[in-house]
Amino acid sequence: MDTTVTPSLPLRLARLVTEVLSPAVIVPLLSFAVAWYGTAHDVLGTVLWGLLVTVFYCAIPMAIVVRGARGGRWEGHWVRERERRMVPFLLILVSTLVGLALMLVGTAPGDVLALAWSMVVTLLACLVITRWWKVSVHATVAGGALGTIVLLYGPWYLLLVPALALVCWSRVVVEDHTLAQVVVGAVLGPVVGGVVFLALR
Repeated sequence: MDTTVTPSLPLRLARLVTEVLSPAVIVPLLSFAVAWYGTAHDVLGTVLWGLLVTVFYCAIPMAIVVRGARGGRWEGHWVRERERRMVPFLLILVSTLVGLALMLVGTAPGDVLALAWSMVVTLLACLVITRWWKVSVHATVAGGALGTIVLLYGPWYLLLVPALALVCWSRVVVEDHTLAQVVVGAVLGPVVGGVVFLALR
């Protein structure tokens, strides 16, 4: 007899949102959007700097967490256990710093460098908080991306706030985070990342 319980529609939708609006999707989109603006719409420059940020701030970090999950070092590719997040966070920090060094050597556009620094500082903030509490990285990245896009492209992009709310909702519904953890993340991203980006661009 099959005793498998079919997930509810809200849970299925939340799982879909968790993947579709994950850092693995948002970071590359943000990278190319900032590179497009920072290079004054130069296609080659956008591709070059957008790819560099994507590789060191998204592709390598995702490879780290997926490999760790497959090796049983932590649960799932979003590292559900707070106490297991320190090691992947530190490895991801190394990747971002290597990417930042390459951008400095290659004289990346100011906006791209500001984005890189803002993500490094935000990651450090998440790392410190995670020693005691499980802040939502999904919400942090989504909030930070929204703040950055608004700073660059204008207040019309505040229309994307419902997408940020959807990310927060999904993380609570899949039971990876509490309401407080997603709210703090959604604020942490634009406050920490946005302030650093604005100060350095």
